[in-house]
Amino acid sequence: MRIIFWTGLLTFVLDQLSKYLVVHQMDLINKYSIDVLPPVLNFRMAWNYGVNFGLLAQDSPMTRWILIAVAVVICAAVLWWVKREEGGFWQKAATGLLIGGALGNVVDRVLYGAVADFLNMSCCGFNNPYSFNVADIAVFAGAIGLIFFTPSKKPA
Repeated sequence: MRIIFWTGLLTFVLDQLSKYLVVHQMDLINKYSIDVLPPVLNFRMAWNYGVNFGLLAQDSPMTRWILIAVAVVICAAVLWWVKREEGGFWQKAATGLLIGGALGNVVDRVLYGAVADFLNMSCCGFNNPYSFNVADIAVFAGAIGLIFFTPSKKPA
């Protein structure tokens, strides 16, 4: 459980720190766009009221609180499941990534009513219209890690 806690805490802090530095200190909230290493890395301000790719993106208090509740329930369910499975180091690290990232986005929803997305990456003639954040990367990496690092049970 220590691995889950420390990985989750580090992920959460990196997510919130990156959002604070880029959105507030670099004033992306008012500039809307900062080219860092175009086109590979740019900062583009986007408020995500829904889930991935703007799904369920209604700016309503009910949607906001439902998404917060769903994220917290999923975190609790994953934690309960992993605790029962007793996997190895990498499974626990993946769990920490997923939970730390999910809670980072939950804090955004509580504070701002939406998730602050700012990373935008394009390459090789493909112009990516979407922005994301460190928490999104962590949730994705954690979910993939859980798939690969959770021991499979062989049927008897």
